[in-house]
Amino acid sequence: MPHSDEKYRKAMEGKEIPLLPLDNKWHQLFTQTEPTPRIRRLEEQLNKLIKRQGKVNTESKDIRKLKKKLMNEIVIAVDELDQGVNEKVNDKKIDANKRLVKECNEKLDAYKKEMETLPGQIENLNMQLMIATMEVCYNRLQENTGEIEAITKWINNVRVELKKNVVRKQERENANKQLYAYMHDIFGAEVLELFDMRYNPLEEKKENDLTSPLGGIKEEK
Repeated sequence: MPHSDEKYRKAMEGKEIPLLPLDNKWHQLFTQTEPTPRIRRLEEQLNKLIKRQGKVNTESKDIRKLKKKLMNEIVIAVDELDQGVNEKVNDKKIDANKRLVKECNEKLDAYKKEMETLPGQIENLNMQLMIATMEVCYNRLQENTGEIEAITKWINNVRVELKKNVVRKQERENANKQLYAYMHDIFGAEVLELFDMRYNPLEEKKENDLTSPLGGIKEEK
């Protein structure tokens, strides 16, 4: 199968590819074929990035909420200082909150940079996983197609042999009927009975139909 990552990437431009590890239909593909170690490895790496992205998003929201709370406390403490209330306590509160706000900003900056790279990393791994999946499925399709062709050839050969044997069977039955009829006409029934040559074509046909492996099989035309 001629392929390259670049070829597939160009073919998929402008098309939305679902995140494969989160797509139930993608998992159903592997009820028909086995995933390769590379597919499992890419899936594991991609799952880690997806979880990391979710964690960064959640923690960023939490940090922003905390920062807002800290800023509100600073505003309240400053107002109380202006009023001469709890100066020592509010000074400590303001210093502590400013330090915490600085830490929040540092974490938010780090998460922001990470969030700028995570989507691209996820998209790249998802594309690699898609290509690896297509290769496996293509190979399985090729294997199945080869087996289908071989089985079809076998069926056709058996069908030809079956038709030939049906014809041979009919020829032998007709030959028996004619042979018995001639002997009956020439020697008579009593003579044939002496040689245990009682022959009833209808009974033989019925017995053959019930006991023969070909009984009940109709010749295809």
